[in-house]
Amino acid sequence: MATYKKRGFKPKNKLEEQKFDEQESTTAEVFSTLDESASKTEEWVSKNQNYILGVIGVIAVAVLGSLAYNQFVQKPKDAEATNELLYPQQYFEQALNTTTAKDSLYNLALNGAEGKYGFLDIIEEYPGTKAANLANYSAGMAYLDMKNYQGAIDYLEKFSSDDDILGALAKGGLGDAFMQLNQPKDALGYYESAVKHSNNDFTTPKFLYKSGVTALELKENDKALKYFQRIKDEFPSSNEANTIDAFIGMAKSAE
Repeated sequence: MATYKKRGFKPKNKLEEQKFDEQESTTAEVFSTLDESASKTEEWVSKNQNYILGVIGVIAVAVLGSLAYNQFVQKPKDAEATNELLYPQQYFEQALNTTTAKDSLYNLALNGAEGKYGFLDIIEEYPGTKAANLANYSAGMAYLDMKNYQGAIDYLEKFSSDDDILGALAKGGLGDAFMQLNQPKDALGYYESAVKHSNNDFTTPKFLYKSGVTALELKENDKALKYFQRIKDEFPSSNEANTIDAFIGMAKSAE
C-alpha cells in the first residue's frame, strides 16, 4: 500500500523522522482497512447479486403494477361508479326537498329501478371507489330520515371524509341515530366529534347545540354550559343563538 508523503518535506532530526514514520504507518493501516472493507463489500455483493436484483425486481414490478392498476383498473372503475351514482342521487335530492312520498323516493335511491343501480348496489359493486364512499353517506342519511336508525348507523360508520361539511354531518347523523335509539352517551360522543371535525358557521353551532342538550340530559351540566356559551360567544348570528340564553340559564340552574 502506497502512502502519501508531502512533497519537499524532510525531517529535521531523528525525533521528527520517527513521528513521520509512525504517521505513515497509521495512514497505511487506515487505507488497508478501507481496502479490506471495500473488498468484503464487493465480495458480498458479488455473492448476493441475484438476491439483490430479485428484490429490486419485485419492488419495480410492485410499483409498475400499482401504476398500471390505478391507470387501467381503478380510474375506469371510479368513472363508471360516479356515472352510476347520478341516478340514485337525483331521487335522494328529491326526497330531501319534498314532504310527500319521501320513503318511496328514498327506496328508489337506495335500491334503484329500471335496471339502474341504487346506493346499495353501488356500495356492493364498486367497493373502494369515491362513489361508493359517498353512497354510504347518502344511504345512511336516507335510512335516518326513514327512521331506520340501525341502518343509518351501519352506513354512516362506513363513510369517511375530510370535507368540513359532509364529514361533520355524517358524525352528527350518527349522533341523531343513537339519540333515537335512546343511547345518549354514544350520541354525545358523535356530536362532539362533529364539532371537532371542522369549525364553520353551519355545522359547528348546530352540533354544539345538540352536544349541550344531550349533556344536559346526561346531567353533565358543566359541559352543557361550555357548549352553550361557545354558541353565544362565537356564533351569535346562528339560529341556535336565538334561544341560547335560556339554555345557558338551564345549565347554570342545574349545577
